Amino acid sequence: MHAHYFQHVPFEGLGAIEPWLREHGFGITRTAFFEGESPPAPEGIDFLIIMGGPMSVNDEATHPWLVGEKAFIRTFLDTGKPVLGICLGAQLIASALGARVYPNSEPEIGWFPLEGVSSTDGFHFPTSFTAFHWHGETFDLPKGAIPLARTEACENQAFRLGDRVIGLQFHLETTPESAAALVANCADELVDAPRVQTADEILSPEACGAANELLNQVLSSLVDPCE
Repeated sequence: MHAHYFQHVPFEGLGAIEPWLREHGFGITRTAFFEGESPPAPEGIDFLIIMGGPMSVNDEATHPWLVGEKAFIRTFLDTGKPVLGICLGAQLIASALGARVYPNSEPEIGWFPLEGVSSTDGFHFPTSFTAFHWHGETFDLPKGAIPLARTEACENQAFRLGDRVIGLQFHLETTPESAAALVANCADELVDAPRVQTADEILSPEACGAANELLNQVLSSLVDPCE
């Protein structure tokens, strides 16, 4: 099995996703769009993971590779293989399927609680859980998507398309190291706002373990039906 991930900036990597993939026997490759790389053929990918980044899906003039990335995502979704989108990655899936991505009413940066909202068959989140957020935009649900989570400040935090595609606006893959990298590279976004935590609050490592356990459940839900 081969996992491939799309990386948009050097400081947003796989985090806690990588050890899970290796423990489950996946080979791992990436496309680093920030280095001018192009994706491989979809046929060689068994699991596509689309990571986050500080840009908007609407920044095609500044980042023209977004056009090709969204086209690739549309094509790959038709294969029926597993896809996980995280933050910008979830927004890219939504945009590739024709849904709108736009500024949220307020930014969410830090460790905040979420509410699981779906009780349908298939993967769903607990009624209440905590995850790491770093986003200023949100999205409309793509056609056919089932909502999975919300917060007070952002109605659409996660969605599922069938059993093989999940988009998460939040970061369950966060490790102390990946949180520190975001703080180091995006410190200008840590403004005084109701749902923006300080660097010290963000860098508290205690919350990572529970979030990573929930990440493992998400990954298993996508991959297990394919084994």
